[in-house]
Amino acid sequence: MEFTDLIQQPESHRDLAWETAFLDQFTGLKVQVEGEMAQTGPDGWPYLHVRTSPDGTEPALRVVQWLVGRGIGLVVNAHKMLPDYIFTYGMLWNFVETGRFILPAEAAPEGSVVFGEGSLMGPPSEKYLPPYVRSVMREFLRVQGFPAPKILVVTNADYKEVDLVLSIDSLNRLPVKDHKVMAEMLAWFLPLHYRLVLAEESAFREFFPL
Repeated sequence: MEFTDLIQQPESHRDLAWETAFLDQFTGLKVQVEGEMAQTGPDGWPYLHVRTSPDGTEPALRVVQWLVGRGIGLVVNAHKMLPDYIFTYGMLWNFVETGRFILPAEAAPEGSVVFGEGSLMGPPSEKYLPPYVRSVMREFLRVQGFPAPKILVVTNADYKEVDLVLSIDSLNRLPVKDHKVMAEMLAWFLPLHYRLVLAEESAFREFFPL
C-alpha cells in the first residue's frame, strides 16, 4: 500500500500490519519540518513535529539521525486530530543502530526480579547503549537531581535475556514508591524491547558510571 493511502486509513484499520508498513516506508520519505524548535508533548517529552507532504524537502532519515544526538522524539502529522505516529527517543536511536524502530521482545517481568547464579554482569557495550544515548540520559538525570547515576548490564549465558540495571544508591536511595515512575520515565529513552531494573548496589559486584 502506498504511504499516502496508509495515512488515510481510519484508526480502526490501523493494526500491526499497518504499523509495519508505515515504519518500513517512513524513512524513505521527504517531510516538512514544522517549526525550528521541539515542542513538549502531553507526556512531557520534547518532540519535533513533521508533516508528510508532496512538498516535503527534508529526508525523514536525516531528521531521525539529527534527533538521536539531541534526545528528542518525533511526531508525524501532529496537525491532525490524532497524529499518524509518535516516535519515542528510544525508537529513533534503535533505528539508527539496528535499522528497525521496533524489535521483538519477551514480555518484561513486573515486580521483583531474581538473577540466577550464572548471570553475566558488566558495563554496557557501545552497541547496546551508545555514548550519545548515555549522554542524553545523564543530562536528564542530572536535571532531576541525580548527578552521578550508575548502571550495570546483566544477561544470561546465551545473551537472550538482557537487563539494564540502574543503581538506586546513585539516585539518592530513591524510595520504593517512586521506582515505577522513574522506570516509566527512563523507558522513553530506551528501545521498546529493553528491560530496565532498579536495584541496590549491594546485590551486585560492581556498577559503572552512566
